[in-house]
Amino acid sequence: MMTEKGAIAGELMMSDRDDERQFLTFMMAGEEYGIDILAVHEIRGWEEVTAIPNSPGFVNGAINLRGTIVPIIDLRKRFGLNRIDYSALTVVIVVSVLVRGDDKVMGLVVDAVSDVYSIDEETAKDVPDFNDSDNAQFVKGLVNVGEKMVVLLNLKNILDLELRPRESVASGG
Repeated sequence: MMTEKGAIAGELMMSDRDDERQFLTFMMAGEEYGIDILAVHEIRGWEEVTAIPNSPGFVNGAINLRGTIVPIIDLRKRFGLNRIDYSALTVVIVVSVLVRGDDKVMGLVVDAVSDVYSIDEETAKDVPDFNDSDNAQFVKGLVNVGEKMVVLLNLKNILDLELRPRESVASGG
């Protein structure tokens, strides 16, 4: 279950409007999240990882991806969501983003891949201001796609391991 970035981007970047961008969406805890498809290298099925000592709790470990060591972040843990057992639908989305001048390649564990949408980022609504929520730093905005709402994520902040949200009582492990 591997999809190369070129195949995804090449097939889906055909948009009629210059102000629209393609977003790969995925599911977590019943909500749909979106990331810029240009940051996606590939989508892989879940595989066991090698633990990294003294890494943040949301870093599951690392995999060797064709000679590149790729840290794997569990987005449920990163966002303080309840932990679930990985299933056949669980995937790792390998992404690359420029963070603090370095190109970071990391894998994001998500419940399941959902769809690809053309979205005009200008239509994104700001995240409601909840004073005690540090997770807002991970969200670019909220957009309506048909009858549902998609949370557009700020990958740069998610991959910046120095940014840490407060511990959640709902984390469950």
